[in-house]
Amino acid sequence: MIIIGEKINSTKKSIAKAVIARDAAHIQEEAIKQLQGGATMLDANCGTLDAADEPEAMEWLVQTIQAVVDLPLCIDSPNPAALARGLAVHKGKPLINSISGETERFKHVLPLVKQYQASVVALCMDDRGIPANYETSAEVGIKLVNDLLEQGIAVNDIYFDPLLRAIATDTAAAMDCFKLMELISAKFPGIHVTCGLSNVSHGLPERKHLNRAFMILAMEHGMDAPIIDPTDPVAMALVYATNTLLNRDKRCVQYTRAYRQGKLTL
Repeated sequence: MIIIGEKINSTKKSIAKAVIARDAAHIQEEAIKQLQGGATMLDANCGTLDAADEPEAMEWLVQTIQAVVDLPLCIDSPNPAALARGLAVHKGKPLINSISGETERFKHVLPLVKQYQASVVALCMDDRGIPANYETSAEVGIKLVNDLLEQGIAVNDIYFDPLLRAIATDTAAAMDCFKLMELISAKFPGIHVTCGLSNVSHGLPERKHLNRAFMILAMEHGMDAPIIDPTDPVAMALVYATNTLLNRDKRCVQYTRAYRQGKLTL
């Protein structure tokens, strides 16, 4: 399993404040907590900053995180200039978040994927916007992945994101997402599947229950790179348990290691 830690994101007020103030200690403390919680990759997102300020901030953020944790980063921004600044200083193989089927986005992000030999999150949307149903999502997703493969991007460098919709506004959204994950995983063996779990519960109370339940079901349908809070011990224990039950943890090595590290005792 690839665990992408979601917490270094400037949509959180404390992170935005730390990035603006260049408070390295706060950012690094958060990075270390996520590493200790079991993250194998960390999100680096300062996209709420002014577009003119974001590139420099992203460069600082990437360097600040990697000064204390030896993990690859998911460099997350809608701004290609910010992506480029972060990629230029990143150590190791980065993950770009994201490319899509939108003409302008594809044109500007693809050269960065190639230049930095990066993995890339492929968002299931195109110039028409976010697909409203399974059929359109399948059409858009298959075309996007095929376009990336035709450009020479290796299938195991593609992290397909089905763009989960909130069940509060569409109760079929989760089931459509599971079907899409299964379809893409079967059609493109070796592809990764990622997803921001919290989207599913937007607008509903006690969201953690829905997020955790979705994660378990999504793993059964092919998701192997969830974007979650690795400092949530219940969610992480469920990741280890589900991974083992799905026969993805040979001889239960990861599960027993997590137990010895105290990660299963809640």
